[in-house]
Amino acid sequence: MSSPAQIKDLNRRESSDISADSALSAVNYIREGKGTPALMIHGLAASLHDWDFLAPELAAAGYQACALDLLGHGESAKPSRLEAYTAQGVYDHLAGWIDSLNLSESLILIGHSLGGYLALLYALRFPERVRALILVNPFYSVRQLSPILQLVFKRPLLNTSIIERTPYWLFRIVIDVTSLRFGGGEDGMHTLPESVRIQTALDYKRAAAGIYNIPRTLRDLTPDLPRVTMPALVLWGERDQSLAPGSFSELVRTLPNARGKAIPVCGHVPHQCHAQLFNRLVMEFLTDNVIC
Repeated sequence: MSSPAQIKDLNRRESSDISADSALSAVNYIREGKGTPALMIHGLAASLHDWDFLAPELAAAGYQACALDLLGHGESAKPSRLEAYTAQGVYDHLAGWIDSLNLSESLILIGHSLGGYLALLYALRFPERVRALILVNPFYSVRQLSPILQLVFKRPLLNTSIIERTPYWLFRIVIDVTSLRFGGGEDGMHTLPESVRIQTALDYKRAAAGIYNIPRTLRDLTPDLPRVTMPALVLWGERDQSLAPGSFSELVRTLPNARGKAIPVCGHVPHQCHAQLFNRLVMEFLTDNVIC
């Protein structure tokens, strides 16, 4: 598995503007390799660094690996208006970026959590452009959330000042605590490597506070899922504390052409806590379903 240092050497960072108002539309992204395009979409409060372990393997295997910072995340545009942070706004930012890549062939979409929702939405709107889907602990219905979170997200996000003032060290403590390993018979105290925990805390700190309005605007995709007919792989952690793990096997049964696998002793980010296994499963799926 590539180290973070190797990843930084491999990735070629780019940016693009997808509308006349560049300050509100700028997209930070990486693009490496040649071949069938594989576009990676991170989850809420994350960044393109979510794919630091997968992107080099895709490029080395003959795919064009692309990953972006979503609206309000990483080094992409961060509008000041709270109204900009809706599911439709983030989707439009993503779709504009995809158009700006000027891809000449159908693509593979890889999405985690919120990124899974966006990948499904894009596949529903442009099925002819999507060759295959890889969905990682994907969000697709409010029913996946706990009753407490459902209640929280029913309320409007009015005051973001507390989020904006939260220091890095507090984000780091939360991430370290939630990544502690409880059993499982493996070495190490944490399920996430140190480099990932550092980057995750940085991503939380630099994200615009308005992104926490996005979950309040997501719609239930369940009725539309039978129309997602391209080959799909669903991977998830059995110990996800953010979304109900049972919802992922339900998704596999609902999608017409899907296979799925649960990864034990793993939570919401299997692509980071079990990167080697995750990458192998992805590459096996692509070998079976995609000619790069």
